[in-house]
Amino acid sequence: MDTKYKAISLFSSSGIGDLGLHVNGINTVVACELLEERMKLFQNNNPDTKCFCGDIWTLEDEIVNYYKEKYGDSPFIILATPPCQGMSPNGMGKMLSDYRKGLRPKYDERNRLIIPAIRIIKRLQPQWVIFENVSNMGNTLIYDENDELVNIIEYIHRELGTDYVGEPKVIDCADYGVPQHRIRLLTVLSRTKQGKEYFRKNETFLPQRTHSQDGDMFTKPWITLREAICGDLQALRAEKGQNVDKKNSLHKVPLLDEKKLWWLDNTPEGATAFNNQCVNPLCGYQGNTLHGAKHNEEGINKFNEDTPLHCEKCGQLLPRPCVIEKGTGERRIMKGFVSAYKRMRWDEPASTITQNFQYACSDNKVHPTQTRVLSLWEAMILHTIADYPYSFEINNKQVNDGLIRDTIGERVPPKIIDLLCKNILEIKKSKGPIAAIEIIAVMGLFIKAAYSYLTLCPIHFFFAKAVMYFSSLIMVIQPAHILETPALVIMETLVVLPPPSVGCTILPQSSVTKSFL
Repeated sequence: MDTKYKAISLFSSSGIGDLGLHVNGINTVVACELLEERMKLFQNNNPDTKCFCGDIWTLEDEIVNYYKEKYGDSPFIILATPPCQGMSPNGMGKMLSDYRKGLRPKYDERNRLIIPAIRIIKRLQPQWVIFENVSNMGNTLIYDENDELVNIIEYIHRELGTDYVGEPKVIDCADYGVPQHRIRLLTVLSRTKQGKEYFRKNETFLPQRTHSQDGDMFTKPWITLREAICGDLQALRAEKGQNVDKKNSLHKVPLLDEKKLWWLDNTPEGATAFNNQCVNPLCGYQGNTLHGAKHNEEGINKFNEDTPLHCEKCGQLLPRPCVIEKGTGERRIMKGFVSAYKRMRWDEPASTITQNFQYACSDNKVHPTQTRVLSLWEAMILHTIADYPYSFEINNKQVNDGLIRDTIGERVPPKIIDLLCKNILEIKKSKGPIAAIEIIAVMGLFIKAAYSYLTLCPIHFFFAKAVMYFSSLIMVIQPAHILETPALVIMETLVVLPPPSVGCTILPQSSVTKSFL
């Protein structure tokens, strides 16, 4: 294993996030994970990594001592992704519900796992730190070592003090070429000279977005579900004999019973089975009341019990999710919201891939046209795992589907860590490239200044327009972190100096011209 750039992975799970490190030559030399099955999967993919399996609270000293004795220096990166269940909106909703019932304390103890992670960081002093979690991490409160309630981000800044610079940023993974909407909070910190200088000028360590909804001059359009999974994959159906691709053991889906197949067979792309209309060929009424959520006195969404199950015109049963009460034998609408039993849209990124993506009742996870949920392989594609070398095997045997689902759903897409590490490495070697780019930027300002003179003479006007466009291109591509260099400050001053007017005729400036001068 190349140990030029060493990383420590805390709360590593099965090592999906680490793929973004390894592809950039940053090797995980130490990993820590609570659950044995996930740790075995990590070890299978990273045989040279020292793996600690167990509670990080009790393993802190072992991790630190092993690293110091083995390597003696500071790690390049510590990647920490604490469990998010106590921070996510879904997790917090369940926690709040249990708290109101007296089933658990008000604050989830899992949120305090940031404390031993911070202690390891303080003792090993990595050059870079990456915290990744749900966006609500920024609003999460924890009890610190003194039993004082503190915001988790404030705690990080307080403990690491002035040694590290950096701020949390919320991103949508779709903006970085991941074919799914996944809102995450990234907190990147650095104690290096290059890192501190870069942050002073840019106020973030995140790279520029590569994608946007419709695309523009600087970004590509979001990658859609159609682009990601509508290719050579075999069509599947959630029925026995039709739910597995014999050529790809990961391209398979769970079976659905007859009533669920009926519901989904009659659900259009982008719609939910809760809103299905009459399928009686003699009626076909399409105006039945739609399903919707209500709010109770506390403002919490509750399922709508009033949604009709029978056609309001002919009385025939609608293909809507329902259950039969055991006591009364009466049929009622299933408890759920309109995001359940819902087909995805081809021409949009997928919604967030969670651990429950293989359940039809999960949030917006039914295939756009085929009667089934996403396959394991499709989820790997949408999570960008399929872009990296990774095996879901232990001892040459594929692990169970549940572990695969958990591994995919609980980790950040590796492409995000990949892009972030690429930016970090560019910052590290910024001395040389910045100087070259600075020359180009200065050239752009010289051209800009020349244009301000040339436009005063009619004979040179068309030439000047060409110069303007070339100049604008150069100035657009220059990175923000070089805008404050002395050379550029001097050049900006020259550009705004009033040009001589002797022997020239002043032409009226167009709106385009003014935007560049």
